[in-house]
Amino acid sequence: MKAIILSAGQGRRLMPLTANTPKCCLMLAGKTLLEHQVESLAANGIDEIVVVTGFGHRLVDQVVSKIKGISVRTLYNPFYALSDNLGTSWVARHEMKDPFLLVNGDTLFEPSTLARLLSGEPSYPITLATDHKGQYDDDDMKIIADGGQLKRVGKKLKMETVDGESIGMMVFNQAGADAFVNKVETLMAGTGGLVRWYLSAIDELAMAGLVGINSINGSGWCEVDDHADLAHAEKTVSNWGNQWDEPGVCISARTENVSRGMQ
Repeated sequence: MKAIILSAGQGRRLMPLTANTPKCCLMLAGKTLLEHQVESLAANGIDEIVVVTGFGHRLVDQVVSKIKGISVRTLYNPFYALSDNLGTSWVARHEMKDPFLLVNGDTLFEPSTLARLLSGEPSYPITLATDHKGQYDDDDMKIIADGGQLKRVGKKLKMETVDGESIGMMVFNQAGADAFVNKVETLMAGTGGLVRWYLSAIDELAMAGLVGINSINGSGWCEVDDHADLAHAEKTVSNWGNQWDEPGVCISARTENVSRGMQ
């Protein structure tokens, strides 16, 4: 299965660390954020990774060029400075022809977290990995669900209606990939497409009954938006184990098909 990582942004809330370095290239526990993601993807049998780049794309290219043992390549979004990640998804739409995994460039996760998302028979064309906690803030990408079905996703949902949050990772079967690409193209052709999140497309598809959820509650993950997040992630990922014999060389990619049922 292919994974697409959206890593076009600069990460301005991490300035000055990201003044010249894209967020995905920041070092964390001896590796870049991107390498941590590749490690967990490879451990789940993902055999192809496309990193959609923008700010500092040449630095990302350098990191990718040193990764061995798994196919990783970059795709440049030339108008990253003018668009949000809906536009980045639009750039990558031709990569979404088959079942695939979509991951935010600042979402870190241990291998077992992704394994939970990929295991089992999917009930919907698109499945969103979710978590829940006692309290949410305005910056959380919150969800409303009805059992295993996603009803809404967004930052501005009323707190009393919230059932959890998106962790920035989702899987698409063929029908889901087609529906997502069509929705991205429609939204980008409309007013304000450049400043929308790709989850606004997922929100509309959820209202059409095409999106399910898979709770990974209890499995390890974190996101890196600001300096506090980075400090937390530094401590968190150190507990997930090391599956690389040297920087950039993966030695633990499993060959079992954990993505069964996604065809």
